[in-house]
Amino acid sequence: MKNFADILLEQSLLKKSILVTGLDPDIASLPLFLTDGIAEDNFEGKSEAFFCFNKMVIDEVYEHSLAVKPQLAYYEVYGSHGIKALEETISYAHSKGLIVINDAKRGDIGSTSQAYAKAFLGKGPLAGDMVTVNPYLGSDGYTPFIEMAEKNQKGIFLLLKTSNPSSREIQDLILTNGKLVYEEIALQFNHLSEKTLGEKNYSFIGVVAGATHPDALEKLRKTLPHSIFLVPGFGAQGGKASDLKALFDKDGNGAVINSSRDIIYAYRKKTEDWKNLSEKEVRSAIHEAALKSKNEINAVRSIF
Repeated sequence: MKNFADILLEQSLLKKSILVTGLDPDIASLPLFLTDGIAEDNFEGKSEAFFCFNKMVIDEVYEHSLAVKPQLAYYEVYGSHGIKALEETISYAHSKGLIVINDAKRGDIGSTSQAYAKAFLGKGPLAGDMVTVNPYLGSDGYTPFIEMAEKNQKGIFLLLKTSNPSSREIQDLILTNGKLVYEEIALQFNHLSEKTLGEKNYSFIGVVAGATHPDALEKLRKTLPHSIFLVPGFGAQGGKASDLKALFDKDGNGAVINSSRDIIYAYRKKTEDWKNLSEKEVRSAIHEAALKSKNEINAVRSIF
């Protein structure tokens, strides 16, 4: 059994990319050729439009992206129809050779946590290759995910220093030992990663740390030398490629970088009348944006 960190790094070398494309479909942001005539209460129609959109995005980004990251909330809002679109999206992404990171941010305790782990890291239709996990309920919340990932040759990303502005309200609280909450948790995560190393000296237990906190990224890299970072906040949220340099080792490994809106809605920057763009124009804008993001990130990695 391979450590999933090794699989991830091997795929990134083959693709010459560590770009993750977020699949966060919003019906209000889709062009008319996908949504025209769909009634407000037609959840099935909207979900079908989501899958058609995701399929189009995947077709345009798979050459330049290592992975896709569906944000589950966008699908769950439409109930069973949305979940069907998610299942179809996962299946199609796998058919194009992409790693699937389910952005579920799940976290619970006991048998509930075990059930979540089985859903996202098992053999069912919602299972991807990795899942984001909220560790703030403690180790009995995230341990089932670690066990399931190891069993099924998959990986997880534990939330650590998230990209949202209010993350500091909890994650930056000062403890009695003088450390910030996220700094103390990072030390705990390092113990986990040291016990689960692959051949390339990285663990299948990664962390989420936002590009909007470049100073924190640099500190966390030193604390977590064996963790692969999933970095949101690049692009639309304000994170810059130049802020990522501290994350990479001499081989350009150590992180995967997510961009969602800047890629999947790139066509909205082309014209105010983006709603009426053709499929060809939409596809072209998405493809160009994925290539641009990959190249910007690789320039910082300094290996290609």
